[in-house]
Amino acid sequence: MKHPLRILALSTSVLVAVPLAHSQSYPSKPIRVVVPFSPGGGTDILARLLAPKLSERLGQPIIVDNRAGAAGTLGTDFTVRSAPDGHTLQVGSTSEIGIGATLHTKVPYNVTRDLTVVAALASTPMTLVVHPSLPVKTVKDLVALAKSRPGELNYGSAGAGTGNHMCGELFRYLTKAEITHIPYKGAAPALADVVGGQVHIMFSTVPAAAGLVQSGRLRALAVSTAQRYRTLPGVPTMIEAGVANYEVEYWYGFFAPSATPAAIIERINDETSQQLRNPEMISNMQARGLDPIHKSRKEFEAYVRQDIERWAPAVKASGSTGF
Repeated sequence: MKHPLRILALSTSVLVAVPLAHSQSYPSKPIRVVVPFSPGGGTDILARLLAPKLSERLGQPIIVDNRAGAAGTLGTDFTVRSAPDGHTLQVGSTSEIGIGATLHTKVPYNVTRDLTVVAALASTPMTLVVHPSLPVKTVKDLVALAKSRPGELNYGSAGAGTGNHMCGELFRYLTKAEITHIPYKGAAPALADVVGGQVHIMFSTVPAAAGLVQSGRLRALAVSTAQRYRTLPGVPTMIEAGVANYEVEYWYGFFAPSATPAAIIERINDETSQQLRNPEMISNMQARGLDPIHKSRKEFEAYVRQDIERWAPAVKASGSTGF
């Protein structure tokens, strides 16, 4: 008969070996990175910047999988239902996580329960852009025009409840300007219609809009952060432009199904953090209006929780019902 303490020791060694085995065998096949929005938006741009370098480090192809629709909930639902083995990640953001946690109460998942934070990625301001034909040069001009033509001016978004939408709702609330929301299946098609003149206004992430502003195809009236942004140095902040208390920072992070082993999460976190400190990666990100977020996993978890709490009153006040 084996000694009880020996049996206990063997059992403990097996339990320790399980997460180690997970880490050592990972990844065993290509990794899917879900982008819950259409190609061309900020989430997509960031995913495609990171994928090649992480693929080199992890030794497996990384496939960026755009699953757009329903304000990011279709892609998020796919991630939640995927095997929790580290081979499916999602670039989550303010839209479907920070705002969606309060807004999307009819979906078959709960982001705080069914997703786990893997790594902080980046942040960017939002920028208020208009079609150049719109006869406005400043935010004050836009507010005056909107008030003179209530409900006639419209703004596009990546979908009901996304960051673009809620930035528009915050603008409406603070300025009392009546502008009409037009939801799309992603930021890129919405922005394309602003460029084409079918839509008047959009609150876009800087990565998606900066090139269009710099080429003169769009006019930027303000950025959402407390300080002016280096990519658009001539564009005032919302507060400078006269909209008091308007401050929004749009964030991105890696998320995975909640049962993903801790050892795998730590491996991805470590590799991602190293890339976010790579001078070449930093330069490439900043050139596109993205700033790396240097937070530990626990710090970013707390940051996400705080952002969910911060957006909750605005989401409820907007009257949006979500999905």
